[in-house]
Amino acid sequence: MSELWPLPDDPLVGPLEAFAASHRLADRGRELDRRPEFPWAEFRAMGANGWLGLTRPASAGGRGLPLGRAAVLLFRLGRASGTAFAKLSLQPEFASVLGERGAPGLVAEWYAPLLRGERLVGNQITEPGAGSDAGALAMSAERDGEQYRLSGEKSEVAFAADAGAAIVYARTRLPSGRDGISAFLVPQELPGIERSVGPPDLGERWQRRGSVRYRDVRVPIDARLGDEGEGLRYVLPELSRERGLLAAIYLGVARAAWEETVRYVGARVAFHRTLSEQQAVAFPLLDDGARLEATWLFVRRSLERLADGAGAEADTAMAKAMASDVALTTIDHAIQFHGGRGYSGALPHEQRWRDVRSGPIAHGPSELLHRVAARQLWPRGGAGNP
Repeated sequence: MSELWPLPDDPLVGPLEAFAASHRLADRGRELDRRPEFPWAEFRAMGANGWLGLTRPASAGGRGLPLGRAAVLLFRLGRASGTAFAKLSLQPEFASVLGERGAPGLVAEWYAPLLRGERLVGNQITEPGAGSDAGALAMSAERDGEQYRLSGEKSEVAFAADAGAAIVYARTRLPSGRDGISAFLVPQELPGIERSVGPPDLGERWQRRGSVRYRDVRVPIDARLGDEGEGLRYVLPELSRERGLLAAIYLGVARAAWEETVRYVGARVAFHRTLSEQQAVAFPLLDDGARLEATWLFVRRSLERLADGAGAEADTAMAKAMASDVALTTIDHAIQFHGGRGYSGALPHEQRWRDVRSGPIAHGPSELLHRVAARQLWPRGGAGNP
């Protein structure tokens, strides 16, 4: 097949794809959709082989790769196996506030084992009354001597029943008298914590999302990550990195669907011609290929600017929004042009679409990401910033 654009490459791609093949990650991803569970065996294998925490410092147990190189590997892992294991590779990124702000004892007990795939640390921000508006969190963490007392509920929690600990964001009263959002590392077996798994999701069912209630849960002062009231400031850089890297994953999954569809329409005959000879099929696929490449170039540029300290939060926000959109369109065409089998579970396209559908919602919905970008282009009280 003559490719419209070349696959991104890196010296680590070969070992990564060999790992994915030897551990049957593509097949395992489909099994997890049918029988949701946390894939502990594969998670441990990823840790043992250095595929967790690609950008995390080598001194902490990560690969220490630049964001651009990590994006290439996540693109290829998404292409080879779908979203599940590419997102698992990012789990130490999702918990980077612990690695960067946690006390040495917490890092040794939870973050280092996370990088080895031995322990799972989740992230709990969303609440029933505060979805995208993290500043509206109602969960409280009241100081009580050398402890904090946590009360409230977290919703839409990934790994609600599987995480051994979670980074929990709660409202604290600061010495100045104002409120702030602080981050805490909370083991999930403490007295007063109630965890429940919700109804099955449309896709990515292996995450077994649910709710976690905290009823006067006590944690030591050392469980706080960094300073009081600074939790949101700590998590914003993490979100910017995550968004750019998630964009790479979605594009990799879409690339797999696109390649398979290009091959299929080149061989499938209908009305005495291959589907590729029919403009109604060929032209949308050409557009998909061009949009995938253009978005990939924007994703790489955004991550490079972010790594250079260029304040590219708006770019990575738009990169995720764009990648989610083009990926869903591309996979939808794969379903459409494979006909009835594309719509069925006989082929992976329908699951790919369901899994990627979380892209415009999780880690900042696309509507909010446009708002983030707009604020950089039009600062409050100022003119445009072209």
